[in-house]
Amino acid sequence: MNKADHQSLLAELTAALDAGRSAVTATVVDTAGSVPRRPGTKMLIHEDGSTSGTIGGGKVEALVVSNALETITTRETHLTTYTLQEPLRGDPGVCGGTMTIALEPYMPAPTVLVIGAGHVGRAVLDLAHWLGYRTVAVDDRADLVTSQALPNADVLFAGDVAAAVEEHPITSDTSVVVVTRSFEMDALIVPLLLATPARYIGVMGSKRRWSSTRDALAGVDLTADDLLRIHAPIGIEIGAESVEEIAVSIMSEIIASHDASGRA
Repeated sequence: MNKADHQSLLAELTAALDAGRSAVTATVVDTAGSVPRRPGTKMLIHEDGSTSGTIGGGKVEALVVSNALETITTRETHLTTYTLQEPLRGDPGVCGGTMTIALEPYMPAPTVLVIGAGHVGRAVLDLAHWLGYRTVAVDDRADLVTSQALPNADVLFAGDVAAAVEEHPITSDTSVVVVTRSFEMDALIVPLLLATPARYIGVMGSKRRWSSTRDALAGVDLTADDLLRIHAPIGIEIGAESVEEIAVSIMSEIIASHDASGRA
């Protein structure tokens, strides 16, 4: 594998992580006997099973892809030696040698998705970015969702939440901050969010506003357990008054929710 190919795979890996998607590199680190590729050869496996590059093709490559997808779940680097000698005993090839391959999973930074780009939304985006999160901003007011207004948003989406979620799927590594301008909007958004595996969903507003949102959801097919997933009022109680303090309160709750699930 030449330098240009290595750089191309690295660029593709970087793009995947920037988009919030996991990927795994498979690197041939040692060989013996007759094998299709030599040490240093790399392949990139995306979370959907698609690949770039090759470590030899055939059954051994299919097995490597399968093992690579498992490392996305375990999040652990894995070193495996594949024997290509006797298919009748289960070997994935007949070349006659062995290949030792390192599988290294790369996980994107956890995402903070902010719905509502007003004062609080901007403060949350700024703090989340400073803390190392991938940040996504969504608002139906296009003039608020610009790189000038939100310089610390990695992704900007001007439009409705349903379209945003379709284009930028919410995963189990996503924390959603709902800071809209009305409980009516919240009532439309909450069912969409509860249909996702979001790690955290917080809704801005007083207890009275959340009560109004719950009343508006009365005709929606949601269970009590569904609604227990919602943190409302959002944030940890720290006596916050300024938008910056409110952002600290919200991000503190998000961090605590990550710790509670055993993730940093």
